[in-house]
Amino acid sequence: MNTSAAQRLRANLAAVEDRIANACARAGRTRSEVTLVAVTKTISVQLAALLPELGILDLGENRPQELWRKSEVLAKAIRWHLVGHLQRNKIDKTLPLVEMIHAVDSVRLLQALEQEASRQGRRIAVLLEVNASGEASKQGFDQTEIRALVPTLNDLKQVQVRGLMTMAALQEPQACRPTFAALRQLRDQLGAQLAEAHSLAHLSMGMSNDFEIAIEEGATFIRLGTVLFEGLK
Repeated sequence: MNTSAAQRLRANLAAVEDRIANACARAGRTRSEVTLVAVTKTISVQLAALLPELGILDLGENRPQELWRKSEVLAKAIRWHLVGHLQRNKIDKTLPLVEMIHAVDSVRLLQALEQEASRQGRRIAVLLEVNASGEASKQGFDQTEIRALVPTLNDLKQVQVRGLMTMAALQEPQACRPTFAALRQLRDQLGAQLAEAHSLAHLSMGMSNDFEIAIEEGATFIRLGTVLFEGLK
């Protein structure tokens, strides 16, 4: 990786960090409350390898196969997040590699994760994907459906639900605010009904287009790719 690419990534990260800090300040939050997950799906292994050197240890991938590939060669200190859809036939190889699965979008996937985690003798932290924007093209539970899941979630032993995840519609950032507020309100409502094993501390929401609004509405994970790697390949 040439020096100019490293310098560009460092400059991009510094600009993003300023925006995160300002959004936290507006919301009366501390910077430590928000984890930046750098989504590496469009970049090379060589470029991704620079992220730990810049202090970014939380990396996200959309496709399990790509996560497997990069995790083999990148620093072992990296905390991997699967932020895209997980097919059931890829669970066994994915579980040992990830810090968290962000997009659990069906009861069948929850049950398959529980079964495989039990077989492997491990626990796995997950977030439930919610279609908070109501778009027909989006995956995830709708808000009514997820409220009815409480008994199912409370029966889980190996899968630990740590919060909710959503994607807002691609639109002017301020227009995303109701989607993020709705996810926060749903998280607060569910948290009061779930067993102690499921502490709903996290909201994974906010991408390159709208992460500042998401932070103002309570995001604990923001998933950034484009804004971090602008001008880089």
